[in-house]
Amino acid sequence: MATDAVTTERFDAGVLVCHVDDGKANALSKDIIAAILEALDEAEADDSITSLVIHGREGKFSAGFDLTVMRSGDLAAMSDLVSDGGELVRRLYGASVPVVAACTGHALAAGALVLLGCDVRVGADIDCKIGLNEVAIGMVLPDWAFTISVARLSNRHLQRSVATARITDAASAVDVGYLDEVVPVDNVLDVAVARAAELAALVPGAYRGTVAKLRGEVVAAMADEIAADRAAGAVPTV
Repeated sequence: MATDAVTTERFDAGVLVCHVDDGKANALSKDIIAAILEALDEAEADDSITSLVIHGREGKFSAGFDLTVMRSGDLAAMSDLVSDGGELVRRLYGASVPVVAACTGHALAAGALVLLGCDVRVGADIDCKIGLNEVAIGMVLPDWAFTISVARLSNRHLQRSVATARITDAASAVDVGYLDEVVPVDNVLDVAVARAAELAALVPGAYRGTVAKLRGEVVAAMADEIAADRAAGAVPTV
């Protein structure tokens, strides 16, 4: 792994769990993104792995991109990190194996976008903040983030969630589209693994083919948008 903040563990039914714990806010650094992608690569390459679970640390799934980079003033580094995050979300959404999120608490900005890339999202029933706060902090979402948001968020909540940076609690996040269910905090990982094991019963080839048809246009659009962002080398701000 690219960082000690990410470890993997195998469970029954071929479920691979990717634990993310940096001891702080689980900010998405280049190393953490690379390590999660490494776990996804392993899941997709190993026929004995049927599904992947991304598990956050206590109280925090992810607070978004690494602020040491995002506040550095280095536009090239900022753009590179945001594009890496886009590639992570794109890969999760188009993965050839089912991906389940064990959302242990706060999931803001890029953390919320990772949730949108997962098939099933199990959240902790605790006081936490989930959502896209970019507009509130003076940023415009990159095009790839708009694309996944439109694909995954409820149409009834899309305008408030994106344009007005509405943040929700865990229970409300189900209706908005960030989560699929909320369970007691002590049960989050167990339930996520159980959901992943249920998805393991799907026929792998049928799943891959269906994902390619169902999500292919979105995944391809995200790839083009990420490539354009890398070429531009700048982060959109207001």
